[in-house]
Amino acid sequence: MGQKSQVAGSGLPSSLATPPPPFPGSGRRFAPTVGKGTPQSGGDITGHLTFPLVSVAFLVSFGSSMLYGYNLAVVNSPAVHIKAFYNATWSHRYGHGLTSGSLTLLYSLTVSIFALGGLVGSLLVGVLTERYGRNVVLSRSTVLVLLASSFMGFSRELGSPEMVIVGRSIMGLHSGICLSVVPLYLGEIAPKNLRGFLGLVPSIFICLGVFFAQVLSLPELLGNDRFWPLFLSVGVVPASLQLLLLHCFPESPRYLLIEKNDIFGATAALHRFLGTPNVQDVIEEMKEEQQSLSSMEMVSVWQLLWDRSVHWQTLSVVVVNAGMQLSGIDAIWFYTNTIFENAGIPASQIPYTILGTGATEVIAGLIGCFTIEKLGRRPLIITGFCSMGICLAGLTISLLLQSALPWMCYVSVTCVVGIIAGFCMGPAGIPFLMTAELFVQSHRPAAYIVGGSLNWLCNFTIGFIFPFLQMSAGAFCNLIFCGICFLVALYVYLIVPETKNKTFMEISHIFATRRSFLSNPSRLIGMMKFSGYGALESMEGSGSGSSLP
Repeated sequence: MGQKSQVAGSGLPSSLATPPPPFPGSGRRFAPTVGKGTPQSGGDITGHLTFPLVSVAFLVSFGSSMLYGYNLAVVNSPAVHIKAFYNATWSHRYGHGLTSGSLTLLYSLTVSIFALGGLVGSLLVGVLTERYGRNVVLSRSTVLVLLASSFMGFSRELGSPEMVIVGRSIMGLHSGICLSVVPLYLGEIAPKNLRGFLGLVPSIFICLGVFFAQVLSLPELLGNDRFWPLFLSVGVVPASLQLLLLHCFPESPRYLLIEKNDIFGATAALHRFLGTPNVQDVIEEMKEEQQSLSSMEMVSVWQLLWDRSVHWQTLSVVVVNAGMQLSGIDAIWFYTNTIFENAGIPASQIPYTILGTGATEVIAGLIGCFTIEKLGRRPLIITGFCSMGICLAGLTISLLLQSALPWMCYVSVTCVVGIIAGFCMGPAGIPFLMTAELFVQSHRPAAYIVGGSLNWLCNFTIGFIFPFLQMSAGAFCNLIFCGICFLVALYVYLIVPETKNKTFMEISHIFATRRSFLSNPSRLIGMMKFSGYGALESMEGSGSGSSLP
């Protein structure tokens, strides 16, 4: 390790040679454990917001992430018009209309096929990002939006409900790719002290997408029988803007250096994103990770699932991504009209009530984005899931009592707003950020495939079965989501460490220490909160104080 790095074409000066690592796979020295037991980095690789960083974060969030939020909510308001179109077309083709159950099934397929497309897209993330890079995948995937918008926009003119369903599935394919690639790209270009902030920018735009869909769904705008095909196709505008401008920004420097050995391209990208000629510390940190992975290839999903060295990280990604969708938020977004109708809100007031929930989403998302680097990831995601669980329990009670107490309808609306606010403040974006932070470069694409696949599979399940679940269980169906929210919050509280202001290698070291600690059978392990972020603390002896960092 006292020699120069042997990366092809690196041309690094000898000053970048790294000292012997304090733990396997790392070349960065750590100062002695201080304060709360968090290892302190031996170098400063923090940064500040620059115009290129902010611009690319806003561009990919506007052109990709916002479309995910938009397409979650776009089918809610025009449901009656889409169903009427399906029924009329069926009657014209076969001489009779659809039964109520068949119409519900066909519309549920229209809603949930978006998630099936997303599932397929999430499975392609690993091979696409490894072969083409993050920037190129985001740019070229916008072609899918143009195709999907064409299908949905001309569906009524051509009398084809199938075009709506196919268009929704293609739009889901695009969202499945971008929902993983956007946080992956932003997480790799951001300095460690800004990863949380930039990582939550996409979640704000997801909330904005939902809000824009709610605004455009007003009867005075596109939420009427005449314009609903155009309403489904509006996503072509932000996608076109991304297609035109994204090529102006460089590729992820981590991808260029670690996966392509292009140190000159990585250095130029860092100069552009960080706005400073002094990027030696960042290059050194990336080379340490590259050296630790020099004997490893990019792992597959199967290898990731069977790799015991990352099983805690993998389990954490599974829990938070599945919990994100099984929390019931998709049921709220997909079927807000139905929920408010059941709560007794007059039909004429529902669009404007929904508009208020959309504004709440944006405000909550902004609060999460601007506080994550101060509070950390864990407090936001735990508070978010607990808030959702409390509000889901309140929604159940209010729906059960509204026949006896008419004013309970306002409690129902308040609970729905609380569910959405709790979700957008933390659980909406932190699982994607966490997937990037818990793994090193070789495991990250496979981790996004696992997390994204579960995310979309659960999305499809909720979107498809919720109408039938609501018909069979009534208000009690919300208690299922309530229990899931509290269980996920408990898991995060006990298991997931805080990753704020830590490099990827430091986070890997935390989990490596945990695995080493658990491998010692002579210790009695207590699951408890420790050092402000939760860990497994030794109970050996009489208060030894030995603990995991």
